[in-house]
Amino acid sequence: MPVATLRLGRREFGDDEHVIMAIVNRTPDSFFDKGATFDDRPALEAVDRAVAEGAGIVDIGGVKAGPGAEVDAAEEMRRTVSFVAEVRRRHPDVVISVDTWRHEVGEAVCEAGADLLNDAWGGVDPKLAEVAARYGVGIVCTHAGRARPRTRPHRIGYDDVMADILDVTVGLAERALALGVRRDAIVIDPGHDFGKNSRHSLEATRRLGEMAATGWPVLVSLSNKDFVGETLDAPVNERLLGTLATTAVSAWLGARLYRVHQVRETRQVLDMVATIQGTREPAVARRALA
Repeated sequence: MPVATLRLGRREFGDDEHVIMAIVNRTPDSFFDKGATFDDRPALEAVDRAVAEGAGIVDIGGVKAGPGAEVDAAEEMRRTVSFVAEVRRRHPDVVISVDTWRHEVGEAVCEAGADLLNDAWGGVDPKLAEVAARYGVGIVCTHAGRARPRTRPHRIGYDDVMADILDVTVGLAERALALGVRRDAIVIDPGHDFGKNSRHSLEATRRLGEMAATGWPVLVSLSNKDFVGETLDAPVNERLLGTLATTAVSAWLGARLYRVHQVRETRQVLDMVATIQGTREPAVARRALA
């Protein structure tokens, strides 16, 4: 299948463009920033900063991915819907993604101006793709190892982890297409750490080219994750370098979108990779030319 052009909201992303998706968590217990953007003002400042630093997409989430306090659909909507509307007002051209697995939340945020539904739990609510089709927005189709939302894997195994990833993500993408989601608004994600141990996530990274070869745009969500921490024996606040190394490898192997906490550093890595690949010119060229 040919590589797909990606069209989300008002934006069209070229086939050789590396797109940053900045994480803005509307949660009091997020694993990385510990609720730093739970309140509106710091969250809006985080959006402004991410856009200024080169993010094309802002991913807004109202529920911590890991286990924690119960957050029902009403509370998730309270945390996200009005915030989506305000981000839409302030940044009419930025792509707004919402990290949710619930179709009720998906419908509410689409009404507020969202352009993309980031379903990190692998289609556990099949109605979410129907919402994406009805509103003409994009959807992320993720491999989560058939795990239930907000659960951690325990002794999970695969005969071939990439074969399972491809079977699930391509299947979800084809279902979304059949439901009426535009082909150029569908993204697949190997789901690092979701339903996987660290060796699974490392193998998924090593074999990412197999996902890129499907032609569906590939999103990787690597930022400060446990597989990076276990690889380097590093706590959450010391995983940036490992994350950036994994980002560079993923870019070289064909990933197109990168869900990250640290936008500026990621932008530099992706620009460097693109320039080595020959799809971007150096910002300046003076050496040995004067």
